[in-house]
Amino acid sequence: MTSLPQHGDFTPHLNKLFRFEGRQHALRLAAVDVSDLPHPPELTHKPFTLIFHGPKQDVMPEGLYAAEVEDGARFNLYVMPIHTMAPDRQEYQAVFN
Repeated sequence: MTSLPQHGDFTPHLNKLFRFEGRQHALRLAAVDVSDLPHPPELTHKPFTLIFHGPKQDVMPEGLYAAEVEDGARFNLYVMPIHTMAPDRQEYQAVFN
């Protein structure tokens, strides 16, 4: 992908599995949260955050990963684990602002 990703690039992949290079477990894209907050007029896109769900064990470290969606689409994503209240999963985010 050569252009800046937009939230619409990810909405078709909601609830699909993303496999991250070098990682054993896949993460499911659980949400694409688009910011409704005002943003600078020079910003040509709306900021958004991807939320992934993964297994509680083997937490994936923060970093830049090549990711492949189960339908074959590919993205480079900077993903970080986030505080997760649910006892049965670990959540991650990738922020585009």
